[in-house]
Amino acid sequence: MKVFEASCTYNYSWEEISTAQWRKYGSWNDKSTHVVAVDTLSRSVDPATGILRTERLITCRQAAPKWMTYLIGSEPTSHVYETSHVDPGRKVLTMTSTNLTWSSALSVRETIVYRPLSPTKTEFQQDAKVVALCGGWQKLKNKIEDATVERFSQNAQQGREGFEHVLEMSRRVFGEEKQKEQMRRQIQQAA
Repeated sequence: MKVFEASCTYNYSWEEISTAQWRKYGSWNDKSTHVVAVDTLSRSVDPATGILRTERLITCRQAAPKWMTYLIGSEPTSHVYETSHVDPGRKVLTMTSTNLTWSSALSVRETIVYRPLSPTKTEFQQDAKVVALCGGWQKLKNKIEDATVERFSQNAQQGREGFEHVLEMSRRVFGEEKQKEQMRRQIQQAA
């Protein structure tokens, strides 16, 4: 097993992060063009805790290294199952994803956690556990795991850059909407 870990601090509130993450794979993120579809499978709120639980299927178009596709096969698209929990009481957003494609040959389990550090800063923690499932061939397992972690590292950096852009757009759009609402109230009060 190989593990990828990353962390950073976003200069955005936890509320901004937990709202904008739903737009992470949309038109505001030019770094996520490999994501071709995001389907919400279920969404529920626990009435006792207020925790929002969402299950999504994420469809990607991303090529693996040629030597790896030769060994474990090649598919034009891959699927990832994601579960998220938004806990507004504790202010924790946890997202866990698992690959569905190639899951008989490779297991990738990613966990992302966002927690507030201050009213204007949010901590991001990410880890991914990568396990090649190819029997007793340790050298081959190591090569597959190393290549997967390397690709994961590259994608994670792009993902953070893309999400930063989504956060900027979200702040701007919600700020514009706030201004419009304030202007409507002022006009109504003046009338």
